[in-house]
Amino acid sequence: MKLKPAQMQTLRALCRAFIPSLDVPGPQAEFWRRSADTLQLADRMVEVVGALGAEQQAEVGQALQLLGSPLVGLTWGGPLRPLAQLSSTQAEQLLQRWSQSNIVLLRKAFMGLKKLVTFIYYSDAAAVPNPNWADIGYGGPLAQPVAAQRALQVLQCAADTVLHCDTVVVGSGAGGAVVAAELAEAGHEVIIVEKGAYVPESEFTQREAEMLARLYEQRAALTSSNGGITMFAGSCLGGGTTVNWAGAFRTPGYILQQWASAHQVPHFTTAEYQRSMDAVVEAGHVGTDESPHNLQNQALWDGAQALGYAVQLIARNTDGCRQAGSCQACGYCLFGCRSGSKQGGLRTHIWRAQTAGARILVDADVERVLLERGQAAGVLVQQGAARVTIHARRVVVAAGALHTPALLWRSGLHHAQLGRNLYLHPTLAVAADYGRPMRAWEGPMMSAVCNHFAQLDGNYGFLLETPPAHPGLFALAMPWHSGRAHKQAMLASERLGGLIVLLRDRDPGQVVADRHGQPRIRHRLSNYDAAHLLHGMQTAARIHAAAGAQSVYLPHAAAPEVLRVASPHFAATLAQAGAWPMQPNRFPLFSAHQMSTCRMGGNAHTHPLAPSGELRAARGVYVADGSALPECSGVNPMLSIQAMAHFIAQGIKAAT
Repeated sequence: MKLKPAQMQTLRALCRAFIPSLDVPGPQAEFWRRSADTLQLADRMVEVVGALGAEQQAEVGQALQLLGSPLVGLTWGGPLRPLAQLSSTQAEQLLQRWSQSNIVLLRKAFMGLKKLVTFIYYSDAAAVPNPNWADIGYGGPLAQPVAAQRALQVLQCAADTVLHCDTVVVGSGAGGAVVAAELAEAGHEVIIVEKGAYVPESEFTQREAEMLARLYEQRAALTSSNGGITMFAGSCLGGGTTVNWAGAFRTPGYILQQWASAHQVPHFTTAEYQRSMDAVVEAGHVGTDESPHNLQNQALWDGAQALGYAVQLIARNTDGCRQAGSCQACGYCLFGCRSGSKQGGLRTHIWRAQTAGARILVDADVERVLLERGQAAGVLVQQGAARVTIHARRVVVAAGALHTPALLWRSGLHHAQLGRNLYLHPTLAVAADYGRPMRAWEGPMMSAVCNHFAQLDGNYGFLLETPPAHPGLFALAMPWHSGRAHKQAMLASERLGGLIVLLRDRDPGQVVADRHGQPRIRHRLSNYDAAHLLHGMQTAARIHAAAGAQSVYLPHAAAPEVLRVASPHFAATLAQAGAWPMQPNRFPLFSAHQMSTCRMGGNAHTHPLAPSGELRAARGVYVADGSALPECSGVNPMLSIQAMAHFIAQGIKAAT
C-alpha cells in the first residue's frame, strides 16, 4: 500500500488521536508520554494494511481521504478542517463522535481503524520487547526450548506439474487432516493441498503480531463486509488445530438430537458416530488431566459458583503440558504450540497421513475442482509460479466454511443454500480489574466453562469462557472512549481478567463471492441473538463482581469508561445495558468458529450435502469441514468437525 505525503500526514494524525502523548506524572510517566509517533506506528500501519485484502485496503484509503478533507468537519459538527489541522482535543472528539454516530459507515471506519491502530501499537515491535510491555507487566515470549519435532516434508513444484492420486484433500484443518489420515492409512494415495504455509514448531516465536500474521486468515484482520465482526480463522498447515486454544468439547447431546431430527441426519445419534467421536478424542489425547486453572479461569469458576451457576472443567487436547513449564506455555497456544504439547493436526493426523504416504502441498491455492461428466476428476492448483494439475478419482473439500462455498462456485457447482446458513458463534469480551495480579496471558487460556445459560431458550443461549489475553488482543477488544481512558485500561493489563460470551446463534449470515471469486462475509446480528449477547455481557459482569473484581469494562460505546463494582450505580447500569443498541460497530464482536455454509442433511432442496458428506451437485466430491455441520455446534467445533470427518472417511473407505 503506497500513500501520498498528504495521506501519510493524515494517517500520523489519526494514530496520534488514538494513542496520544500525555503528561501524567508518576512511575509510568514514560508510558503516558509515549505516543503513536514514538513507535512510528503510521509506517507499520502502511505495511500491515498493505498485506490485507484489496477491499480492506480500499476502505482504509477512503477513510484517510475523508479525514484529509475539510469536509470531515461535517461528520462530527466540528470546524471545516482536515484531521491533521485539528487540535488534539478536537481530533479525539472526532473519533468519539464517529464511534457513536448513527451513520453506519462512520462507525465502521472508527471500529476498523481503532482495532488496527491499538493492536499494532501494543503487539508489534521491530525488535522484541515492545517498550509498552514492561509498563503493562507483560513478559513477552517465554524462554522455552522447542520440543523435538516431527518434521513434515512438503512438496514444492518449481514448474508446471501434473500429479496423480486416489484422493485429493483441499485444506488441512480439523476435517481435512482427519480424512487424509484415515484414507492414507487405508491404502489410498492421498495428496493434501493447503493454501497456507507450513510453519514448523521451531518457528512458533510466540510474538503476537508475527504469529497472527503468519498463521491466520488475512493476518487475523478479516471482517464481515459491514465491519461488525472480526474473524479469527487458521490459515496454515493444520488450520484451526494449529492455533486453537486447546479446548476440546464433545458435541452436546441435545445438539446432536437437533441435527438428527431437524436436518434428517440420524447417524449423529448412532453408536457408529460415537465411535468416530471416541476415535478423534483418543487421537487428540483429550481429557481434563491437564486443565489446571490460571487466575482468570479460577475467577470464572469462583464467581459462577458463588452465583449458583453451573460450571465445569474443559477437556483439552494436550499431552505433556504440565512438563512444559507447569502449563505456562499454554498461554501461547493461539500462536502455535512451541512445546509440542498441544495435539493438533501437525502432531497427529497430518503426521499419520504423511507416515502412510500422503504428499503435502502448502502455499497452494486451489482454483477449482476438475469435473468430468459430473464426476470428480481432480483439482487445479496455483503454487507460486507453478500451475499444478492433480488428477484424482475423489476430491474432499475441507477449505473451511468461508472458502469451501467460494471454491465450489468457482468450479461451477451450485445449490440454492450453498454459502447460506453461516453460523459464527458471535463472541464479545468483558474485562475486569481485580486490583491484584491476574496475568491472564499465563497458563491455560481456557480450562473452565459456565454452561448455565447454554439452553436459555430451547437450544439457544451462550457459554462463558476465558479468552487469550496478550496485549494486542487486549487492546483491540477493550473499549476506546478516549486516548487517556484506553491507556489507563492498558496500564491495568496485569490486573485484568477477561471473560467471553460465546453465543449459539440462531439467525445466520452468509458467504458470497466477490468479483475475483473470493469469499465475502455478510452478517448482521438479529434482535434475538443480540438479546442473548447482552444477557451474556450482564452475566459476565456479575460473575466478575462475585469473584472479587473491583471494576468492569463493558465493551460498548454506550457504557461508562469504567464501571466500579462498589458503585451504587453498578446494578442499575447493568440493568440498563440490556437495552443498549446492538447495531454493527457499537461494540467489538469476534468469531473464531465459522460453520454450516455447505450443510449436510437429508433434504436435497435445503442441504447441499447428502448425509454421507458427498456433494449432491457432483459425484465423488465430498465436503468434510465446518461448513458441513447442519447448524452451529454451540461449543468449540473442533471435535464436532473431526468426528464428522472421521465418519465420512469410514463411508468413503467402505464404498471403495
